[in-house]
Amino acid sequence: MKLVWTQQAFDRLVEIEDFVGLDDPHAAVALIDGFIDRAMVLENFPRIGRQLPEAPGSDLRELIEGKYRIVYRVSGDLIEVLTVFEGHRLLRPEEIK
Repeated sequence: MKLVWTQQAFDRLVEIEDFVGLDDPHAAVALIDGFIDRAMVLENFPRIGRQLPEAPGSDLRELIEGKYRIVYRVSGDLIEVLTVFEGHRLLRPEEIK
């Protein structure tokens, strides 16, 4: 299976790294590396994440990494990471492309 990050997901990683990096640049890099490492598991276990609670019946799934949610979709041999955001909020409809 092939894992790809959408532009939106990449943009969220940059935003998170920039924000966390204001206080601790090393922690910011480690956090982003953690997201990437966590998502890499999907290449071998694409359905390991739970179905997205706020989108029942959809093909959206998520992995939890720390206090963040990594939202993805499996389509054939492709795994698309759609976005990453803090776990205290719900996925907004405009974040699903």
